[in-house]
Amino acid sequence: MVTSDSHVSAAPQPAGPREPDRVDPCRPGRSWLRWVVLALFLGSATVMFFLFRDSLSLATLATQESEWRDYYQVHPALVLLLAFLIYVVVTGMSLPGAAVLSLVYAWYLGFWPALMLISFASTLGASLAFLLSRYLFRDLFQSRFAQHLVSFNSNLEKEGAFYLFTLRLIPAVPFFVINLVMGLTPMKVRTFWWVSQVGMLPGTVVFCWAGSSVPSLDQLVEQGVSGIITPQLFIGFVLLGAFPLMVRKLLGHFRGHSG
Repeated sequence: MVTSDSHVSAAPQPAGPREPDRVDPCRPGRSWLRWVVLALFLGSATVMFFLFRDSLSLATLATQESEWRDYYQVHPALVLLLAFLIYVVVTGMSLPGAAVLSLVYAWYLGFWPALMLISFASTLGASLAFLLSRYLFRDLFQSRFAQHLVSFNSNLEKEGAFYLFTLRLIPAVPFFVINLVMGLTPMKVRTFWWVSQVGMLPGTVVFCWAGSSVPSLDQLVEQGVSGIITPQLFIGFVLLGAFPLMVRKLLGHFRGHSG
């Protein structure tokens, strides 16, 4: 008996080609990438610390002062490049020592070369930390700085980029915290860059002025940082703290008249 074709069940049609899933290197499934980058950074910092911790101490540098100055005169481009890269790594990896580096650079390079180098290197390093926080370590830093993040977002909604400008001028929050938390906010990279460049400049001027006023490293080793604290430097820090308040008052006055 021949079975009618109408009773034959249709064979399932093969499914079409499946579109490949987009791979997001920042999603939880690829979290290993974040830990690899973090391990590389920490490993490099540890190796550099144990290899150069003795040679980079102030006491050791003081004994080699004339040799370092002669080397800078012979190879200025190489010295400036290495100094720039070191400062970027220190600030980009949120390592301690940026303030000491600023003083040493100003003593070694002079006021104007140190000011230009530190201004751009500190901004580049801060932007690097900003990008690492945003694209590689967002989950980690969100849990670590949750309280700061709420405060930062709230103030950014009220004051915009001027809030970051104020934070750069007044050291109420450590700079490395500012860099990392700002990476978790909606602020654009270019805004973060130019506000940081301008906002950190007054502080950089003060540190470079202080460092360039040190006649020798021997004096810094003997007296410590207190040996460069002068009435002029104290006045400079007072003005540095009062500057954002003056700018805020001027902006409020201008907005009142424009409204």
